[in-house]
Amino acid sequence: MSKTFVLIHGAWRGGWCYARTAALLRASGHRVFAPTLTGLGERSHLAAGPVGFRTHVDDVANLLRWEGLDDVVLCGHSYGGMVAAAVADAMPDRIAALLFLDAILPEAGKSLLDICAAEEVATGLLRSAAANGGRLVPPLSATLFGLNEADMAMVEALCTPHPLPCFCEPVELTGAWERIARKTYVRATGWAGYAALGFDPMAKVEAGAGWSTIDVACGHEVALDAPDRLADMLLNA
Repeated sequence: MSKTFVLIHGAWRGGWCYARTAALLRASGHRVFAPTLTGLGERSHLAAGPVGFRTHVDDVANLLRWEGLDDVVLCGHSYGGMVAAAVADAMPDRIAALLFLDAILPEAGKSLLDICAAEEVATGLLRSAAANGGRLVPPLSATLFGLNEADMAMVEALCTPHPLPCFCEPVELTGAWERIARKTYVRATGWAGYAALGFDPMAKVEAGAGWSTIDVACGHEVALDAPDRLADMLLNA
């Protein structure tokens, strides 16, 4: 039976991250959408506008509405996990399953910087933006995320600055996303992990109900390091 997948990329990236996994899923007859969020990737020309976290939630929510998508397997990688949760919270009836791909999980009323326990990381992002006009955060080096060497140059070339308000805007949630029955958290074990960046998403997963967890022995960029494995996990989400 054909399934519908919506794949949300992480900070500084674009829909291009999912090209390999999307091709595998489409070859098996499934519908796949991998939108690039406003102000990033091929939409980086829009970064100078009023782009915030809510903009990215609307990007995905409007995709679901205008394409008439239901029974969606919604996947969010890294920062995209926060977006995925907010979309699912706003329209839970359209979501069949959630897969958080080595993702940051949101907390109601808090921004990404609010939930970052490593003050030096949050301060570093703010200083980096200030040194670049105040609104855009330059990409962090792909070497920080345990990326395979073959894709390093491509990722460094395609990543674009991320609008700072996305990291500062509090996330509005009702908790509806947590009541979606099928929730999977995929943890990449081939890099230093979120502990080094001040996040602990596994604490929320382990404290919640209805979660499945999978460990994958690769770097943070699972869609690039292990596209076949990701396709399998999505099909079984």
